[in-house]
Amino acid sequence: MPPPEVGSLSYARAVEELEAILATLEDDKLDVDHLAQRVARAAALVRLCRERIAGTRLEVERIVADLDGGPAPEPPA
Repeated sequence: MPPPEVGSLSYARAVEELEAILATLEDDKLDVDHLAQRVARAAALVRLCRERIAGTRLEVERIVADLDGGPAPEPPA
């Protein structure tokens, strides 16, 4: 069964999968035939995690700005 689409994963599940991929890459019994596939999946997971962190940071900043009565920060371009 193929792995789930990256976009459908929660942040916690993406981190778990990244840790599993890292453990596999550090293993002496690395399956070289699947190396590029695992690295590509890891890159997609890292991208997802970075996007989720950035989005959450912006959301928290907006909430805090609203509490302080100030203008909400603009999303990055």
